[in-house]
Amino acid sequence: MKIGTEDRPLRVAIVGAGPAAYFTAEALFKRKELAARADMFNRLPTPYGLVRDGVAPDHQSIKAVTRVFERISADPRFRYFGNVTVGRDLSRADLLGAYDAIVYAVGAPADRRLGIPGEDLLGSHSATEFVWWYNGHPEFTECEFDLSVQRAVVVGNGNVALDVARILVTSPDELARTDIADHALEALRESRIREVVLLGRRGPVQAAFSSPELKEFGKLEGVGVKVDLADLDLDAGSAIEAEEERAARRNYELLEGYARGETPADDDPTVVFRFLVSPVELLADGEGRVRGVRVERNRLVRAEDGSLRPRGTGEEEILEAGLVFRSVGYRGVPLPDVPFDERRGIIPNEAGRVVDPDSGVLLREYVSGWCKRGPTGIIGTNKKDAAETVDALVEDLEAMAREVPEERSSDAVEMLLVERGVDYVSFEDWRALDEVEVARGEPQGRPRVKVCTIPEMMEVVHEARARRDKP
Repeated sequence: MKIGTEDRPLRVAIVGAGPAAYFTAEALFKRKELAARADMFNRLPTPYGLVRDGVAPDHQSIKAVTRVFERISADPRFRYFGNVTVGRDLSRADLLGAYDAIVYAVGAPADRRLGIPGEDLLGSHSATEFVWWYNGHPEFTECEFDLSVQRAVVVGNGNVALDVARILVTSPDELARTDIADHALEALRESRIREVVLLGRRGPVQAAFSSPELKEFGKLEGVGVKVDLADLDLDAGSAIEAEEERAARRNYELLEGYARGETPADDDPTVVFRFLVSPVELLADGEGRVRGVRVERNRLVRAEDGSLRPRGTGEEEILEAGLVFRSVGYRGVPLPDVPFDERRGIIPNEAGRVVDPDSGVLLREYVSGWCKRGPTGIIGTNKKDAAETVDALVEDLEAMAREVPEERSSDAVEMLLVERGVDYVSFEDWRALDEVEVARGEPQGRPRVKVCTIPEMMEVVHEARARRDKP
């Protein structure tokens, strides 16, 4: 029997609930010739992935994409299973037994390390921890950051590095209008940080942050920005890049404006942009805490692939700091029994088809988003990426029908979860939690006040279920 008809619908399990996962469901539902059903599995009760837990709280316009996700979730062909961990509550074999295909869309939740001495000192953190802490990710609410220090260093020149710096210097009164987690807002009100230094290994033209993010620093009331004009001297290769690439040229112009602008007031919190410097060691005080960063000056050299790469000059300096965040990229983490490329930090694939290094392409298993291509692009990039994966899946339907000719049961997974005592969260449950968060925020003029622990989330869910079940 042909898969993808009303008599024999295609049943797909999507692992993950961020943008890549939702755009995968959307791409399936947009195929008018295809009768498809999608069940989404997420280890947290709450959906939306990095849109909820990664996007900075002062970027509410970016979070508006959740309206698209809500529309997808309301489709009768869609089901949400939150608070379900694939690899613990359900195995890969369970999903293959219950669905025609699996799409892994679990992102890249781990951070890359610097690989330098002192990286594990107290006061040294990944930017990921900090982002998840201030966004109320339930697994990071207990994190502690010493905000009593005067200077923090952020290693990296991407948008996440800018987010971390901006949150550290933005007035808590401004942040109080956002959906920042209450525990983070309380801690930031007591912060004594006066300077945040951003370190970039390459030059200003090669920085990975976007111009709108960079421009925001000039709009922060009571916040100064420092850029040394000497750091903006361009080598010949960078000058060509600035001329040819519009985004790089715009970034350079903004940085030049900051460099030539007014000197920040002494009592203003200040963000300092440094370029062509690499941290080579984190230095410790007598109690095992970070007291400084040894950095080496770089110059750019042309690599074999034509790109400009940093090379140390041997010229070093020590930058005193009591808090360091590394923001040098994300990487995926392996799922139980699913192939994983440790070097690249992704699930190995060909155009979205999962590839086992020993047996080749795995029919019925696919991948989408950061765990497919690596942590590149913006939220919208996942749309095209997901469409490519769905195209591959649809091309494989004939072969899939030979391997799983009988129809998959729509109740199989629910029965498994019930048998195993898994208290899964439906999208209706999430809506109840969402309503509570929004209602808590209204009196304070905030988009929402987040519920930040899983027990509290489940308490809200259980209360909502009890109200629905009342005769």
